[in-house]
Amino acid sequence: MLLIKNAKILTMSGRNYDNGSILIEGKKIVKVGEDIDINNNDISEVIDAENCLVMPGIIEAHCHLGIKEVRKGFEGDDCNEITQPVTPYLRALDGINPMDSAFHNALSAGITGAMVGPGSSNVVGGQFIFIKTYGRSIDKMVVLEPAAMKIAFGENIKSNYNKSNMMPTTRMSIAALLREELFEAQQYNESKKNAEKSGNSFDVMFRKECWLPVLNKEIPLKAHVHRADDILTAIRIAKEFDLNLTLDHCTEGHLIAKEIKESGFSAIVGPSLTVRNKIETQNSDFKTAGILHKEGVKVAITTDHPVTRIQDLPICAGFAAREGLGIEEALKAITINAAEICNVSHRVGSIEVGKDADIAIFDGNPMEVFTKTMYTIIDGEVVYKSDDIIS
Repeated sequence: MLLIKNAKILTMSGRNYDNGSILIEGKKIVKVGEDIDINNNDISEVIDAENCLVMPGIIEAHCHLGIKEVRKGFEGDDCNEITQPVTPYLRALDGINPMDSAFHNALSAGITGAMVGPGSSNVVGGQFIFIKTYGRSIDKMVVLEPAAMKIAFGENIKSNYNKSNMMPTTRMSIAALLREELFEAQQYNESKKNAEKSGNSFDVMFRKECWLPVLNKEIPLKAHVHRADDILTAIRIAKEFDLNLTLDHCTEGHLIAKEIKESGFSAIVGPSLTVRNKIETQNSDFKTAGILHKEGVKVAITTDHPVTRIQDLPICAGFAAREGLGIEEALKAITINAAEICNVSHRVGSIEVGKDADIAIFDGNPMEVFTKTMYTIIDGEVVYKSDDIIS
């Protein structure tokens, strides 16, 4: 058992503790509180977190960690299959390298979970996966797979396929290709259901089976959208086909906050700590998250690593807090909100009995630039320890 004691605990589940303890057995949290019964004979490790802030491990809700490796160029870039615009059957599971040095950077910032997947060069990019940020085998790091189906709108697709002089090169053709793919997927799904009911034979198609979790609302469409009109197109198509959707980047979301609220979909905002190097990101601003939250939209924050470095996620949340989101909601945006949007809140995102023991310990508020990560714990194991700690 691992005991964390004398801690200021932000649980993200409603109740916090000024001087609390967390008891971990194996990979799970078994007790949380100020006065918890402990048999000291069972404790194998104790962390005295006096003067520290203890909170759930931080979650990155949209990134390309390990699938677009740091400083590896083309050889380490498996993020976009730009030879055809519709590739739903690609799985991030097959492209992530856990040896990417950015995984250590994530741990050094208290980041314990990440939603990872293909980039935005295609209309349909493939399946995202939610993973823990520690391990050598990606199969053992998986929390949810598949976790979402990546779709994209706007400049990236237009520019990529314009170079090849092939469709799609306009926003109309992007939407048309997506509708066509979804229409065919629906037809495939109905044919399969009818065959199962009647007992007839059915030819299973590898390129269509990947759509079934989307059509059954088990996983959402994960839409790369910056411009307001692209956001509304994503919402329009999701409503047409009765699908779940997350609005990733949502750069101009503050311009249509009411419409996003009416849609019922959540927003993953960012990266805002980067240059506005595209026409569709000219209105990027840290105020977006706060405006959406105040309108009633559930919000998470993203670095879109490696666009912004993953270890800067807490700082990005801090800027959003300063620009209107507020401290409490900014912390939620990188913990419980991110977990809920990624459909993994039953395991991570808050400190509660029964959940995975993914915990970060800081010497202050992680959204402040001088704060250091003292410990990062994943599945009950200390996977990062600050050099400042004397053993």
